[in-house]
Amino acid sequence: MPRRSIWKGSFVDAFLLRMKKKRDLLLNRKIWSCRSSISPDFVDCSVRIYNGKTPIRCKITEGKVGHKFGEFASTRKRKPSRTNIGPGRKKGKK
Repeated sequence: MPRRSIWKGSFVDAFLLRMKKKRDLLLNRKIWSCRSSISPDFVDCSVRIYNGKTPIRCKITEGKVGHKFGEFASTRKRKPSRTNIGPGRKKGKK
């Protein structure tokens, strides 16, 4: 997959650029732009990233810089594994 060219820089939504200047407004803020890149200015902020149904709380650390916001808001539900069947249920025919 081709990457974004270097001379363009990383994509950050205009809404987030305004919020970056006022750091206190970014704390616990809802973000709908999953395609925006995380810049170093967002480190140590807690944001809520919208995944299409509910906002998911995410703490931005130095390891997440350069990634997209959408990488940390999964849109799929986790299915429990079928191997852990409780003691009340028996496998096989009735």
